[in-house]
Amino acid sequence: MTRPAPQLSFEFFPPQSLDASFRLWDTVQTLAPFEPDMVSVTYGAGGTTRELTHDAVKAISQNYGLTVAAHLTCVGASRAETLAIAESYAGVGVRNLVALRGDPPQGVSGFVPHPDGFADSVELVAALAKTGKFDIAVGAYPERHPEAASDHADIDWLKRKVDAGASRAITQFFFEAETFLRFRDACVAAGIEVPIIPGILPIVSWDGARRFAARCNAHVPAKLEEAFAHAIRDGRERLLALTQCSVLCERLIEEGVSDLHFYTLNRPEMTQAVCETLGYAPERRRQVA
Repeated sequence: MTRPAPQLSFEFFPPQSLDASFRLWDTVQTLAPFEPDMVSVTYGAGGTTRELTHDAVKAISQNYGLTVAAHLTCVGASRAETLAIAESYAGVGVRNLVALRGDPPQGVSGFVPHPDGFADSVELVAALAKTGKFDIAVGAYPERHPEAASDHADIDWLKRKVDAGASRAITQFFFEAETFLRFRDACVAAGIEVPIIPGILPIVSWDGARRFAARCNAHVPAKLEEAFAHAIRDGRERLLALTQCSVLCERLIEEGVSDLHFYTLNRPEMTQAVCETLGYAPERRRQVA
């Protein structure tokens, strides 16, 4: 018996320079032939790339025929301004949003709501759902969010977002499949019935991945630290990165995961290599035995 291969989705970030623009469009052109179910475009910290995000979403949607989800945050805008941004997406045919609280601007230690803005992501999701115009995804944290009081607090918060109108959740990245699987089981036990999509980080640079993990509170297993130390010394960092990510994805697929969301960082080569290793080919879906 065969089952469909998981749907793919890719995350991009908007360019802030000419060189970055070339990187984005190269990334889109490299990965679009894998026929992703969706691609998403992020906001910068503090909403700093709001207009760039809008431009990138519109260009990808119109020029590549992909379903694009725009990130939308609570940071630095009133309720009216935030909903006007959402309406502008609806006006160009974008019906998918990733609703997030958002990170504070650089130099600000914690999230402070705009005086007339949404207090948190639950309020944002509820307001977007009320319009009836969007499919709303939200973030989820298989390891404790840096600001969460407990592991279960993250699950309680996700439940509130789902109850407010979110139709799916995309997780922060992780390095071990069991981290996601335990979280998925806990979500089911809490009555969360929407799809929980694992966020996958193909490792382009181990040093960069470690710094990213530290900011996100993602646990770095000691055995992975040791493996990369040896691989870097032997000139095999890319081979190990490809193997690590491919094995992680295969384990998730074995456990019935139906979607894989890749954080590309606008560096498509490793994501492309992982997808090909898993058996995906441009414009062709395989069947998983």
